[in-house]
Amino acid sequence: MNLHNLGGWNATCKQAFAPWAEAGFEAGRVALEHRGAYQLLTPTGELWAEVTGQFRHQAESEQAFPAVGDWVAFYRGDPATIHAVLPRQSAFVRKAAGGKTEGQVVAANVDTVFLVTGLDGDFNLRRIERYLVAAWESRANPVIVLNKADTCTDLGDRLAQVESVAIGVPIHAVSAATGAGLEQLTPYLGLGQTVALIGSSGVGKSTLTNHFLGLQQQATQAVRDDDSRGRHTTTGRHLLPLPSGALLIDTPGMRELQLWTTSDGLEATFADIEELAADCRFRDCRHQGEPGCAVEEAIASGALERDRLHSYHKLQREQQWLDQRQDARASLNSKRRWKTIHKAMRDRPNR
Repeated sequence: MNLHNLGGWNATCKQAFAPWAEAGFEAGRVALEHRGAYQLLTPTGELWAEVTGQFRHQAESEQAFPAVGDWVAFYRGDPATIHAVLPRQSAFVRKAAGGKTEGQVVAANVDTVFLVTGLDGDFNLRRIERYLVAAWESRANPVIVLNKADTCTDLGDRLAQVESVAIGVPIHAVSAATGAGLEQLTPYLGLGQTVALIGSSGVGKSTLTNHFLGLQQQATQAVRDDDSRGRHTTTGRHLLPLPSGALLIDTPGMRELQLWTTSDGLEATFADIEELAADCRFRDCRHQGEPGCAVEEAIASGALERDRLHSYHKLQREQQWLDQRQDARASLNSKRRWKTIHKAMRDRPNR
């Protein structure tokens, strides 16, 4: 096995790693994180490593630490130590759970994101839009996988609904339970390709993973009867080599995806609204009753669903709130850094 077989190793990676290679370091890919230790995939096999004290001290945020899918420069010692994370070429990031204003890297250096949703009682167009925003922002290619097609009695209608919000995105209806339609996903799982499975609990990600692996490695559970919501069966993110030569990142189900950044993702996901807005009379039109609003006219004519505009506005407000929190956090961190610098200068003896 060589680095290319571990997915995503290209000229950009080689260039970034070159100084580390000259210094005697090796390259590996993060497959799993567990309590501050990282399992790395390398051309010579798997090993566990931890970040150095210097790395930990210099890291400006949690996003700077290795994430599943990252390429790292490590030194093979006892224990092996990670000294650098190579620049990410894509990263699916969400806001960390809880009150902290912090981004969490769910999967790094991914070529394709399978956004998995169930065609059962948990089907939700607004959630699909939210996941699409994060996927476009990640710089990976989104693909919508509509699982549990065997349980859906109005498949054509559901497909039309998804097509109306997932503009230009491939959509595949499959059944992981019966195997129907899964051959549609084969082209994304070629040698050296990295695919991440993203979705809420109970949509069938573990069943899909077992199919791709060709064995029952991931535990699965039935969803609740009342709302078709699932229970967490995958407890951590894991990079898994597949028999096809692809790499799969399986992730725990998300109860709720809180966005981190949406500048490009929002525009790409709601490209239809952005295009309509270009014809509004006022450049700063908010599409909330202003005269000459092309978006409101599209809603009146039936060309655009009002719920989609509401979703667009909701995600915009969410991003504005998050931007304010991030700016406040950055200002506070800057003040703390300068305070530390000034203290060090005061404590420095005069010469």
